[in-house]
Amino acid sequence: MRERIESELDPVQNAVRKRAAAQPPDPATVLWEVRDFAELARAGAYIAGDRRVSPKERTRWRLTFRRLTADALAALRHEDCGPAEEAVALLIDLACETKRLDYFRSEDPMEAAQFVVSDAAATLWGFVRERHGFARFATVAAAQLPRWESAYGWSRSGWGKLAEKETSLASVLGRTLRAPDAWTAFADCYLDALDQIARTEAAKPTSRRSYSYPDSDHRRSDRTRDLAEWHSMLLEHLAGSEAEDRLDRLARHPALGGPELTFIQARLAQLGGNTDAARTLVETCLRKLPGHNGFADFAVQIEAVLPTFTKDKLAERARRPIATAPS
Repeated sequence: MRERIESELDPVQNAVRKRAAAQPPDPATVLWEVRDFAELARAGAYIAGDRRVSPKERTRWRLTFRRLTADALAALRHEDCGPAEEAVALLIDLACETKRLDYFRSEDPMEAAQFVVSDAAATLWGFVRERHGFARFATVAAAQLPRWESAYGWSRSGWGKLAEKETSLASVLGRTLRAPDAWTAFADCYLDALDQIARTEAAKPTSRRSYSYPDSDHRRSDRTRDLAEWHSMLLEHLAGSEAEDRLDRLARHPALGGPELTFIQARLAQLGGNTDAARTLVETCLRKLPGHNGFADFAVQIEAVLPTFTKDKLAERARRPIATAPS
């Protein structure tokens, strides 16, 4: 009521307020707020007794997260969009970390905040490509993909309303990369990003053994598992092309590891006509993960030897009744 009265008394100021509300938020201010929020969250201020965050604000963190997300995405429309891009990326980083770290008093933080990582990443990448061109987009997205991709989504439960809205980042990129040249250029940027990850991990001191979990082998294995769909898409688009040498580099990359990397090598061997080597490699994969559906299906396709557990699982899957749609 007060705003309506003020607008009638001073129409000029009312028009100024409307124009100001239509303008995007100041990117520098938004970035400062996002950095402060992320710093407090990582310091445990929202989960423990820290005077920098009031008890009331600790229970309202999800509202603050939503407001900062909306402001950061809106600030992308500003002429000086660099700080807004950094703010959105920082919020996605924080969202990915909450899957395994307790920053807030919530059993499933991103489900509580209703923050869809794949939607935010798609918006950011689409904006970067439109504003800065494909070369900048490929460099930025290729570096962020290994950091953000998750094989099972970004909620802790893996089910619910949020999980229904999520899609893999590989599928987001698949809708963006259409021309063969685009796949080659992006693959080059992706391999450069993996090189940087490998250099960073190799530069870490190794004077004494770390007993913390996860260790370097687990990190490489988990990274390769999270990126399995993306690697499969690279195999489909680059195999048999002039850029096939990128796949050889991918299959032996030091930033990757575990049975998922061995599976890439098996698929490359099969595509190259070396079926015997493919059988040996996929059998190695199944000895480590006998219940993996993708490994099992590929092994059946090339007639590899299956472990007993894998045979039993395939037989059980074959006995399941086929789901039919309701009439």
